[in-house]
Amino acid sequence: MAFSLIAPTSTPSLQHKNLTVPSDFSFTSTISTHRCHKPSSRRIYCSIAPPQQLQHRPSTTGSVKKAMTMTEKIFARASERTHLSPGDNVWVNVDILMTHDVCGPGSIGIFKREFGEDAKVWDREKVVIIPDHYIFTSDERANRNVDILRDFCHEQNIKYFYDIKDLSNFKANPDYKGVCHVALAQEGHCRPGEVLLGTDSHTCTAGAFGQFATGIGNTDAGFVLGAGKLLLKVPPTLRFVMDGEMPSYLLAKDLILQIIGEITVAGATYKSMEFVGTTVESLNMEERMTLCNMAIEAGGKNGIVPADSTTYKYLEGKTSLSYEPVYSDQQASFLSEYRFDVSKLEPLVAKPHSPDNRALARECKDVKIDRVYIGSCTGGKTEDFMAAAKVLLASGKQVKVPTFLVPATQKVWMDIYSIPVPGSGGKTCSQIFEEAGCDTPASPSCAACLGGPKDTYARLNKPEVCVSTTNRNFPGRMGHKEGEIYLASPYTAAASALTGFVTDPREFLQ
Repeated sequence: MAFSLIAPTSTPSLQHKNLTVPSDFSFTSTISTHRCHKPSSRRIYCSIAPPQQLQHRPSTTGSVKKAMTMTEKIFARASERTHLSPGDNVWVNVDILMTHDVCGPGSIGIFKREFGEDAKVWDREKVVIIPDHYIFTSDERANRNVDILRDFCHEQNIKYFYDIKDLSNFKANPDYKGVCHVALAQEGHCRPGEVLLGTDSHTCTAGAFGQFATGIGNTDAGFVLGAGKLLLKVPPTLRFVMDGEMPSYLLAKDLILQIIGEITVAGATYKSMEFVGTTVESLNMEERMTLCNMAIEAGGKNGIVPADSTTYKYLEGKTSLSYEPVYSDQQASFLSEYRFDVSKLEPLVAKPHSPDNRALARECKDVKIDRVYIGSCTGGKTEDFMAAAKVLLASGKQVKVPTFLVPATQKVWMDIYSIPVPGSGGKTCSQIFEEAGCDTPASPSCAACLGGPKDTYARLNKPEVCVSTTNRNFPGRMGHKEGEIYLASPYTAAASALTGFVTDPREFLQ
């Protein structure tokens, strides 16, 4: 793997001890004072550049328009400023606030305490409330959380409350959606150029639509409910340029695991992660959502992808509101810039117990597993299940370990049962899963991704080894604190289910 650094000539030395690469990649470094350009050879570049300060004197140049990144432009528009710089603190007007059953009750309590028991939210059409985490459980406290949301939404006449009352049959609840981050996109709440805040760290998923989206705490959410704005610091931007044709055995999950392994789980702390390049442009919206979803796993404040024709096509019929996309200026200043030739990447996993504990899937072929989990906001979308079904179909075999399937939303559940898998002769995902011996697709929810009550579907209730399409593999994340989670793409997860070991999907896709 080739590596190049752009640095000022005054830089005395190069430190790259925190940049790790798969063991079979070659590593070289060079220092240049020139600005980064697209690589002409098929190599992977990680280019790092310090912020560039504009050296204009107002007395001689007059008014100068400052180049800005996408995130800086969204902040400027939302704060009614002409320009902003990283580190500026501004009051940002919020376009959408989302909360769910885990954090909603706390946020509501803070709102009532600070604004008054009879206070009204700032805009009943800009609050989106989605029960999704601890839904299909007999736990009384979890059920009570949904009751609190329901009471509040009736009291406030909240327009977008995706309620669930009949837990025995999710299909009997037409308003119920499922996982908030996927539902936000499917229901048209994600729009380019806007600000979306949510009481969940993976709210950054919505950055796939060219908007600023990030997670906030209950206190901040309680304030936004009453005021419609929040004081935020403008983050500097890291730019990730991914070029090259995407190999048939790779998915966006592999790309983001590569990036997190490169910069570590603290590498983007309070920074915007902007994803661009020909590879990103070739991704469908659900794959772009996967990319942005795990920006938080690198510490990122937000992930963001420029809106294009793919974005606009997805949004057709989903929203009647107008929106205005923004794009980074050509001369915008990026804190660092990394370049990758995606055609040279291999399927990856993140070994226990950190998302940056990156390894090639083929390097873990001796790791015996107990189960596979395909689901969550990261890996429970329609395209994720289509990918898993593709591997199972190509193999013609049955899984060797329990394989749990959890659609993110009602729509995804319906897609699994209705959309034919390409090359299958008309078979749907559900038919392929059944023939392969997988568990029946579960009711849409977050399920075991966040552990949950002990009766949560597919929860790790004993110390087992699991290959999962979810986003975190910390001790206890999916239940048992001694469980071991290998994060992987749907391709790799399905391949591993077929062998009972962590498996490179190329074994079945080539």
